[in-house]
Amino acid sequence: MICTIALPVPLRRSFDYLLPEGLQTQVGCRVKVPFRSGDKIGLVIDVKTTSEFDLNKLKAVNEILDDAPIITPQLLQLFQWASAYYHHPIGDVIAQAIPTLLKQGEPDSLKPLSAWQLTAAGQDATQQDFSRSPKQLAAWALLKGKPLTSAELTTADVTSATLNALAKKNLAEKIPQQPQYQNNWPEQFSLQQQKPELNTEQAIAVAAISNKEAFGCYLLEGVTGSGKTEVYLNLIEHVLEQGKQALVLVPEIGLTPQTVSRFKARFNVPIFMVHSELTDRERLDTWLHGRAGSAAIVIGTRSAIFTPMLKPGIIIIDEEHDTSFKQQDFFRYHARDLAVMRAMREKIPIVLGSATPSLESLNNALSNKYHHLSLKERAGNAQHARHYLQDIKNVRLNSGLSPQLIELMHKHLKQGNQVMLFLNRRGYAPALLCHECGWLAKCQRCDAFYTWHQSDNAMICHHCNSHRPVPHQCEDCGSTQLLGAGVGTEQLEETLAEVFSQYKAVRIDRDSTRRKGSLENYLDGIQSGEYQILIGTQMLAKGHHFPDVTLVGILDVDSSLFSSDFRAAEKLAQLFTQVAGRAGRASKPGQVVLQSHHPDHYLLQDLVNNGYQDFARSALSERQDALLPPFSFQALFRAEATYANMPETFLQQVKQIFSGYTEQYKQIELIGPMPAIMERRAGKYRFQLLIQAPNRALIAGLLSSCMEQVEKLKSGIKVRWSLDIDPTDFI
Repeated sequence: MICTIALPVPLRRSFDYLLPEGLQTQVGCRVKVPFRSGDKIGLVIDVKTTSEFDLNKLKAVNEILDDAPIITPQLLQLFQWASAYYHHPIGDVIAQAIPTLLKQGEPDSLKPLSAWQLTAAGQDATQQDFSRSPKQLAAWALLKGKPLTSAELTTADVTSATLNALAKKNLAEKIPQQPQYQNNWPEQFSLQQQKPELNTEQAIAVAAISNKEAFGCYLLEGVTGSGKTEVYLNLIEHVLEQGKQALVLVPEIGLTPQTVSRFKARFNVPIFMVHSELTDRERLDTWLHGRAGSAAIVIGTRSAIFTPMLKPGIIIIDEEHDTSFKQQDFFRYHARDLAVMRAMREKIPIVLGSATPSLESLNNALSNKYHHLSLKERAGNAQHARHYLQDIKNVRLNSGLSPQLIELMHKHLKQGNQVMLFLNRRGYAPALLCHECGWLAKCQRCDAFYTWHQSDNAMICHHCNSHRPVPHQCEDCGSTQLLGAGVGTEQLEETLAEVFSQYKAVRIDRDSTRRKGSLENYLDGIQSGEYQILIGTQMLAKGHHFPDVTLVGILDVDSSLFSSDFRAAEKLAQLFTQVAGRAGRASKPGQVVLQSHHPDHYLLQDLVNNGYQDFARSALSERQDALLPPFSFQALFRAEATYANMPETFLQQVKQIFSGYTEQYKQIELIGPMPAIMERRAGKYRFQLLIQAPNRALIAGLLSSCMEQVEKLKSGIKVRWSLDIDPTDFI
């Protein structure tokens, strides 16, 4: 017998190995095989009796690691489809999809727990034996019933010191305990709280999706605050009643705890999380619970799409437009698109929810590829916030704040409400400037300026993460008159502490939320009213429900109005709508103030006066006229090297290979090679070659015909290159 193995190597092929007599395996099992000078762990993707290679040259499998497949046939098919669609090595696709510990050869079983039980002497003890130690008495009383895990004892406020004290007296002992899968949750399923009554639009959406058990892709386009999450909860309730599982994807880690707490408040079922802050062991345990069916609901960021489910019932993608669902390095998949393919293979419904759907999803809905459901009214008594455009030309700003906005903030704060200020620039100032000669502190490795971080007393490049101490003198003229150019969230926080000293402000950005758990603490503080002024970047822009926020100030989005990226208008419209949607989400009316030096710009006027839905449909018309996605399809070759001529030479040779197929693929357009928008980053010169065609099949055919020749180019050895299918970022 011969096994075809997918190995975690950057080669676009699988490998055949002989299966020694006496050994048996199946598709989906892990094996250890010799590879070059060492051993590697791979996944069996086929078992056969013939090979295209000489059998005498095939090496033998060293070890079978699994008695049964660790992944389902549907997931393996999804990995193989993703490998073919994204033209990425199958071994690397699987390596990024399964937990790290499985790749290292760990068994696919839950980690044994440590538990405590009473010894024979402990069982014979009485309350009088603990008359001088109430804590030990409480622990002894808990253990009298049955052994308890360390986690259960910690929840009951029993400390390790107390347990160790009992152990020293030979009254208690630590024992290993094999954890059990909670597969009986369907029998105990019930709602833990009264659910609100759905309005007509919500009820129609729930009925439309719940009535169809087979595959269907539904775009739920609901304005901010329209109650999309309540629709999700009702759909999941229907799925859980059937004993099936739900997979929910959110774009940011910051939304995960909030979503989990809301789901836990509604359902008494096991809920598990998947995100980058989990340990390898936690990720594996979640993966195993999903596979065993004991995870009723799995909530996570983009990598959660690879979590297996024993009885899949529904997939929900919240904020489906968010670019965080697109992996930007290595295996460059889009979780939303993979989710649609997975739902199709699992024959279950998938819901794409957003107040600002991507133009790709919206076009699929308008062309009837997806079912289109709309929520046009805010839930409950909430009214749509009023939007105002404020011209700040010739206005004296205080750290980006106009006098009118400051006055408006005073008014809302005096009424006991909260105010949110959006500024998508962390740090103290976007640049450090010499007041005498105009010198700007530029990153030595990127075509970008250092951001001044006053709290760290450092200049940091946000592109390559290089750090430098803040200089005392100008590097050009020696002047000591150095000052910040522009405004960042740190500077805004400092100014607000002076202007609004009687109110407490909180800053939420990547710098202030580095510590684990800090973001959850800040969000809890906002909900409890501890903070009255909220300062944030995109982390605060989406999904959060702050009922007391009645004023949102958007300080600076002008740079997005003149971007060279054709998606810039779409991204700005989504950002504006999402940020504005944080205002007036409860019974209190909301206001949104957008400061701009270009208040007459057609995009801002369209968003303020007509909203995202009108913008999106006109933007689709423009894209169609310009033959841009979603009315065409793209693939992007990126190459970078220390010297500018190397990536350009490589991409020129790639283009020559493709040009040899122009007769066969006449409709394909090759654009480039050209420098990236940021030509130099992290010390590397970066070039791009764009492939554009009216349909996906043309690009797939061209790449299938040419990739073997591209990989053999000697110039490719001197550069780092990648292929991105359906790119969303050209920086």
